[in-house]
Amino acid sequence: MACTVEFIEFVCTQLAEAGDVRSRKMFGDYMVYVNEKPVVLACDNIAYVKIHPAIADLMTDAEKGFPYEGAKGHYILDIEHKREALKVIRALEQALPYPKPKKKKG
Repeated sequence: MACTVEFIEFVCTQLAEAGDVRSRKMFGDYMVYVNEKPVVLACDNIAYVKIHPAIADLMTDAEKGFPYEGAKGHYILDIEHKREALKVIRALEQALPYPKPKKKKG
């Protein structure tokens, strides 16, 4: 089951205070970017964040899961609780590098 548009809109709304938020559809699911950094992988209406030392203290009680078959484990972000979700996303966004630019063919 892919993510619904309503779920993606809810995730983006919840994270709007963290900065410039946008989503991109990828393989039936979505990546949510904050300030052009990929911070949330949304699959099957579940928000996943990378397991990263920068958020380990904030995610001690979080469930873990696999967004898709063959993926590494991720934390499951409780997107319903906005204040806590924003703390996680702000810390993760600060710690993650910008994606490398794609090379143009030609």
